Amino acid sequence: MSYSKNITSIIVPFYNEEASLEESVLNLISQEFKKEIILINDGSTDRSKEIGVELSEKFKYIKLINNNRNRGKGFAVRLGIDNADGDVIAIYDADLEYSALDLSKLIERIRNENLDFVCGSRFIGNEIRKNIYFRTLYANKFLSLLFTYVYKNKITDIAVCLKVFKKEIIKSIDFEKDDFAIEVELIAKVLSKTNKYKEIPISYKGRSYKEGKKIKLVDGFKYILAIFRYKWK
Repeated sequence: MSYSKNITSIIVPFYNEEASLEESVLNLISQEFKKEIILINDGSTDRSKEIGVELSEKFKYIKLINNNRNRGKGFAVRLGIDNADGDVIAIYDADLEYSALDLSKLIERIRNENLDFVCGSRFIGNEIRKNIYFRTLYANKFLSLLFTYVYKNKITDIAVCLKVFKKEIIKSIDFEKDDFAIEVELIAKVLSKTNKYKEIPISYKGRSYKEGKKIKLVDGFKYILAIFRYKWK
């Protein structure tokens, strides 16, 4: 299969994000790198699908893929990977917690340095971070330390949702998770293939559950299971 050189495929999974989807996509469009944007509607029941249709009709480099029911973030991400044509593949949430400018920085690093995988970290550097809740902060730190101990690869932000991969790496791996534990599976399986990776400090603006945050406490336990599952699978 051929890939488009110097094109970054940005996978944007979303479920009921009518309040933030358009702004998130427009933020991506404002970035100057060459791109295709793959919107994965994971069975939304609000106006997210209609917004996705409008965006895909307006911009020729936006693809919209619709799941007929909510299958989970992992399923949406895997579907996006399968449909990505760029030589670099990025994952970017539609909830405005992460910055499109930070994504540009990650893409610049992976293209200009000898790296196969670059991810953001909310726990290194001095970037502006807002609304990192106590439970999220310490659960993530624990999970990141556990991952680092088990895999002997230092990761400071295992749950970060801003990641960029060379297509040769990510397309060579079969992923299976349908839920939020895809974040662990992505990192674990990619680092089993390469040690050419780097974490980059990023900004963050967390939202509350009232505002639409979807990850729950039970997902933390799924992360733990995934950490051990993919070490010895």
